[in-house]
Amino acid sequence: MKTYTVAVLGATGAVGQEMIKILQERNFPVGKLVPLASARSAGKTVRFRGEDVTIQEATETAFAGVDIVLGAAENDIAKKFAPDIVKSGAVFVDNSSAFRLDPKVPLIVPEVNPEDVKNHQGIISNPNCSTIITVTAVNALNAISPIRSMTASTYQAVSGAGAGGPIELMAEVDALREGKTYEPKVFSHQIAFNLIPQIGGEQFEGYTSEEMKMQNEGRKIMHLPELKVSCTCVRVPVVRSHSISVSCHFDVPVTVEQVRQAIAKAPGCKLVDDLASKQYPMPLDTSDQDIVFVGRIRPDLTDDNGVCLWCCGDQVRKGAATNAIQIAELLIQG
Repeated sequence: MKTYTVAVLGATGAVGQEMIKILQERNFPVGKLVPLASARSAGKTVRFRGEDVTIQEATETAFAGVDIVLGAAENDIAKKFAPDIVKSGAVFVDNSSAFRLDPKVPLIVPEVNPEDVKNHQGIISNPNCSTIITVTAVNALNAISPIRSMTASTYQAVSGAGAGGPIELMAEVDALREGKTYEPKVFSHQIAFNLIPQIGGEQFEGYTSEEMKMQNEGRKIMHLPELKVSCTCVRVPVVRSHSISVSCHFDVPVTVEQVRQAIAKAPGCKLVDDLASKQYPMPLDTSDQDIVFVGRIRPDLTDDNGVCLWCCGDQVRKGAATNAIQIAELLIQG
């Protein structure tokens, strides 16, 4: 079997660590792993297939001989090194938002638009975590009738803000239990026992950058250039796995049974929809795995051509690391 030299840019972060873990889980044919991080992490090690692999500093020359670079770094780092990665001959599968809306860069969810991988020019973008989970859940409905608009609310776990998110949540809970105060550092407000209805800065007409991703990225992934989405993104005191409430609106009436059948057959989805038995998607059930659970399917009482549903998925895995490695798998399939 052919093997590949795979670099992980941002190997010490939450997503980078998860990428390394999932490369092992999915038996990706890694001949050599090249973990890359900042100078302060260089010389440390990561565990891969039972061995300690030394982390190297990410520099302009670090990509020589690499076949695939999995990006788990911030936008500025992705932009800085993208030209060097492409020049080296590697393919950059980038988890940042730096190139997602670039018309020359495919934006891929493998269950939805795998054919777009062939259009890459050295860079492929991984979509936003909530977008990945949502489009995986709803894309199958396009076969019934194209989705013309969506209204969505996301309930995003603290780990979506990085490794410091869960630490801050737990620290606040402990402090409040002891009657102490805790000054938030990761989030703009206390997250323990609270909801924060802002993720990202204002971008358009009161919508945040995180909220606009659902429309802008969803259009590109599902090939629905006229899709309109109103989204509200909320940070919730859940450790892991994002949840999304979605109303999909079509040009023709779509029945609940049609939606259930489509979801049950959709790749990457699991239908969990039995209200009487209290069976529906929840963060605890969807954490640390790669399937998007979909349930609470019902008519939209405000639109005869609308259907409502609820979905949950692990944002660190399917919403980031696993999706990137699935893209890499598409690349090596030719």
